[in-house]
Amino acid sequence: MLQRRSVWLGSIVSACVMLLPALAFAASEGSEHGGGGLISLDKSLIIQMLNFLILLAILHRLLYKPLLAKMQERGVAIKTSLEAAEAARAEAARQQEESAERIRAAYAEAQSIRAAALKEAAEEQRKLVESARREAQLLVESARAQTEADIRRAREELRREVTDIAIAVAEKLVRKSLRDEEHRRIVDDAIARIGR
Repeated sequence: MLQRRSVWLGSIVSACVMLLPALAFAASEGSEHGGGGLISLDKSLIIQMLNFLILLAILHRLLYKPLLAKMQERGVAIKTSLEAAEAARAEAARQQEESAERIRAAYAEAQSIRAAALKEAAEEQRKLVESARREAQLLVESARAQTEADIRRAREELRREVTDIAIAVAEKLVRKSLRDEEHRRIVDDAIARIGR
């Protein structure tokens, strides 16, 4: 602020110094032509200079100081806005990094869940295949046992039938004491019935 004031006072003094030769020249020109030139070097010049300095002081007080204050306020506001924008940019970058990290973590978790699900599915499939094999083996063993039981039953039934047929043939032979030809024919019939 002090620097601005010294610049301001320096510009006023330099303006006055620059105007003095011009005023002296104008005053001398007027005296050569018989009085009343453009500027006369009397008390009115001092009053005009005082009026000019008062006007400059009033303008400085009413316009220049508020203008400087507004410009300074605007500079502070711009600086604050730039700092806020930089902070927002840093926050956005941080949030973007956090989001990227969360996405990577979610992707890794999804991969581990997928791997666990695949492992569990493979284990379940292995158990199902093993269970199906055991069940098939049980069915085969049950079918074998059933088949063997059926074969035993058929053999027993066949033995009973053969025994019944043999007894019936023997009864017929005993009842009829037939000749050998008839006897052979009856045995052949009995064998033919067994073969069916």
